Amino acid sequence: MVLKILIGVVVIVVVLAVIVALRPSGFRIVRAASISAPPAVVFEQVNDFHKWQAWSPWAKRDPTAKNTFEGAPAGKGSIFSWAGNKEVGEGRMTIAESRPSELIRINLEFFKPFVSTSTAEFTLKPQGDQTLVTWTMDGKNNYVARAACMFMDMDKMIGGDFEKGLADIKAISEAAARK
Repeated sequence: MVLKILIGVVVIVVVLAVIVALRPSGFRIVRAASISAPPAVVFEQVNDFHKWQAWSPWAKRDPTAKNTFEGAPAGKGSIFSWAGNKEVGEGRMTIAESRPSELIRINLEFFKPFVSTSTAEFTLKPQGDQTLVTWTMDGKNNYVARAACMFMDMDKMIGGDFEKGLADIKAISEAAARK
């Protein structure tokens, strides 16, 4: 009887391991917002890490996080590092590409609570008197992250933060455009 239970447990573990292994490793999160401001005004908010404190949802989760800035003051080569509470963890962002009023591409590295790398992008497209801002994040999940994603939806978790951040960028950019 014990042998049958043991064999059953082994079969269940093997089946779950195969299911996790077959899950896609890549992920992509996308959110967009239309902002009543020129692309240059919106670009200014995203291209300078010093301005992120005003709109980043993660800055609000841990206002006492230790933040450091290195490299260029803004644009390509700018580096922002943080070490915060368990909600924001520890990591570093580096602007890898910056095309004025068009694109900001960021290499994103997390060190805590888990190690991972991904790419975030902000694309800006003029649409009449508005700017369509699209915020994306692409990356790869390791085996453990694929298993965790069976029980949690990264798109819903992080997508909500993107929506909050875009709403704050919208408010700041539209106020700046009215001045």
